[in-house]
Amino acid sequence: MTDSGHDRPAAPSSGGAHQGSLERRLCQVVGLNQNYSSAAGTLYHIQIEDRGPIMDRVTETEVRRVNVIVYANYGESNARIVYGRDQDLPAERSAQYNRFIQQKIQELAGEARLIIEEKEQRQVFRIKSLIREYYLTKDEQHKKEFEEANATYPFLFSRAFRELKEERAPGSADPGEPPVGDLPGADAEAALVEVLYPLDAELRERVMDIERIIIELGQDLHELRARGGANDLILQTCRKLVSRAKESLTGRDDFNIRRLEMTRNSLMTTWRQVRSLLR
Repeated sequence: MTDSGHDRPAAPSSGGAHQGSLERRLCQVVGLNQNYSSAAGTLYHIQIEDRGPIMDRVTETEVRRVNVIVYANYGESNARIVYGRDQDLPAERSAQYNRFIQQKIQELAGEARLIIEEKEQRQVFRIKSLIREYYLTKDEQHKKEFEEANATYPFLFSRAFRELKEERAPGSADPGEPPVGDLPGADAEAALVEVLYPLDAELRERVMDIERIIIELGQDLHELRARGGANDLILQTCRKLVSRAKESLTGRDDFNIRRLEMTRNSLMTTWRQVRSLLR
């Protein structure tokens, strides 16, 4: 889910200078590496890199790309990437724009910390739900899932278990699971899928491409529906395609370049059709 320019803060003007006034190699500022301990006690590492002006292979346009990666359980054997995004901005080339990018990197670090806390809250809700379901059904699959959650998110599992005990204490009412739409900072679809970001950089880029197209397609489809131009066929096609694409991002099947590229290309074809209808 990449920022493609919607609701983007205004970048500074280059003062009339041509956007290619600086050499490409001079259009890349120092990034950021920052450790962060969440409210639950999980150690994270936030890594932000300015990749400079690059050719985006999805839109085939030049952009100034800032990449954000967040590692959970940083420094431990079960470390994993839990968040990855590309922030794409206009490909201006000026010293003033470099300063703007430096400021943007600090803003993205702050946003990453908020996203970490929101993701942890959603994980706590999920773990509580798994524990409830297991005690109600004794389903071994639920048991396996919450044991995996315990191994992957030990601090969150402890918090979820503690909250369940408090909810069951005498005189306390079990509030049950909140509606997905009530989860802070999450839309209904985002909360339902936990993306697995491969450690391999090339595979991870493909995953992030797919995430981004899903978001862009959803935004354009929403606009098309608002205009009354989305028929049942295009809606069903998009729904099925996005559902399969999201499933591929969970990592339940092994990632490979060919499968990810096929998924990305299918999404791109449909996205272009939606965009042509908008025009």
